[in-house]
Amino acid sequence: MPKINKAKKLRKLLHSNKLEFILEAHNGLSAKIVENTGFKGIWASGLAMSAQFGVRDSNEASWTQVVDMLEFMSDVTEIPILLDGDTGYGNFNNMRRLVMKLEQRDIAGVCIEDKQFPKTNSFIDGEKQPLAEIEEFCGKIKAGKDSQTNDDFCIVARVEALIAGWGMKEALRRAEAYREAGADGILIHSKQSRPDEILEFAKEWAQRSPLVIVPTKYYSTPTEAFRKAGIDLVIWANHMIRASVAAMEKRSKQIFQSESLVDIEDKVATVNHLFSLQSAEELSQAQDKYLSQQSNMNAIVLAASRGNELHELTYDKPKAMLSIGGHSLLRRLIDELKRLGINKSTVIAGYKADAINIPGIKKRINRRYEKTDELASLACAEKDFSDDMLIIYGDLLFRGYILRDLLETEGDIVVVVDSALDNPNLSGKPDVAYCSKADDRSPFMQNVLLESLSISSASTKKKPSGYWIGMMRVRKRGKKWIDKALKELNKRDDFDSLTLPDLLNYLIEKGKPINIHYIDGHWLDVNSLDDIDRAGDFTK
Repeated sequence: MPKINKAKKLRKLLHSNKLEFILEAHNGLSAKIVENTGFKGIWASGLAMSAQFGVRDSNEASWTQVVDMLEFMSDVTEIPILLDGDTGYGNFNNMRRLVMKLEQRDIAGVCIEDKQFPKTNSFIDGEKQPLAEIEEFCGKIKAGKDSQTNDDFCIVARVEALIAGWGMKEALRRAEAYREAGADGILIHSKQSRPDEILEFAKEWAQRSPLVIVPTKYYSTPTEAFRKAGIDLVIWANHMIRASVAAMEKRSKQIFQSESLVDIEDKVATVNHLFSLQSAEELSQAQDKYLSQQSNMNAIVLAASRGNELHELTYDKPKAMLSIGGHSLLRRLIDELKRLGINKSTVIAGYKADAINIPGIKKRINRRYEKTDELASLACAEKDFSDDMLIIYGDLLFRGYILRDLLETEGDIVVVVDSALDNPNLSGKPDVAYCSKADDRSPFMQNVLLESLSISSASTKKKPSGYWIGMMRVRKRGKKWIDKALKELNKRDDFDSLTLPDLLNYLIEKGKPINIHYIDGHWLDVNSLDDIDRAGDFTK
């Protein structure tokens, strides 16, 4: 996409031969609002930016802080920004550096005023403020023009003679000197509530160069008067910051007094509107384009069982909600999934389903959990199956690298098998895995297939390859296999007693390849009181 020449847009505004308007903004959000409203340009007000920093408009905010804020404003908008550059933040050398930094951030122009640094706002004892020498100020203009690399970058010279009480003749003399020094426009400023001296200046100026005004004090003047006077650009200079202050003071008072949000929620911008102004939708589209497939994964978490072996500890909650080191097993699992970019999780609940209150999950409930096993629970989440998903037990604890490496392993269905047969942390009756190759400890062993799963190693004379830990990755073809298998198995009389190992064994019988990702320990599930002690040590 070709870069927009914002400086050229500003120059066209100054030379459009009709009255144009720009509105104040002071940060990225207000700049976006100004653009969305339809304005053709933005006035980056020194007063407003100082106010949003909470400091006075007396150069208390450094020029680097101002430039940093301008970068945010420029990044989110395509219309030109004219900076209220005060006095140029110093002498001619400061002016040169300012212009360079503004052009780097695609700022279209800067307006500098002929007062001395540090400045004070023109409406605070303006008549007591000393003005810069004409020659010195002309030097700043020339230095700025000589420094710009974009021919369209605009420097507007702001004449403060009327504010300081020096009269019309001095204002005209200064304006002409600044025009001859290379200023691209003249801003004539006044603090009177009537436009008389502004209109007189415009008449005497006779359109020698673009003329800019800031009618903050003479705001009641009909706009048509500015058109007839040949004004080129009107700056509404500080009304966005003033409007926001009034709104924030009003709403904060209401919240404080009512101790509730009920009365104001419908009277403020929605969170979704903020997201829109922040271009959240564009980020979602970019994530779809640039992030790896795992960001679109859905996790199916089985957490329907009580865990009867844990006795009174699971009286009021399912096993997955047991607290280990201050966080429930399920919360630890969901956090680990999110850390690796898996943000969509469906938790299949059953026993004490209401106790599962993890934010950011979708919950499905197996209401027949007491009479069914794992496969019936999995079927409860069929609507949430996706072409890339993780199926996992909700009581697992594991080191993060196990899941990370699983996501890097190829296969339509990949199951995690712990080859450490002497793992002291195992309890209960782990599912014994028999695989096409034993683990040779090489990273990411390829083409190792699961041959069967069994709850007992005595069912065959073949040496076990390890234990399935209850975690598998399913891609598009694998999802289709599981969909079909669930339909077929659901017709069997023993469906309610079937487990995930039964599903995997069924797929193997049908000739579907189940790939293996080997690990060596660093996981455990919680089946007993002893496991809780081990889990506490595991999470330290």
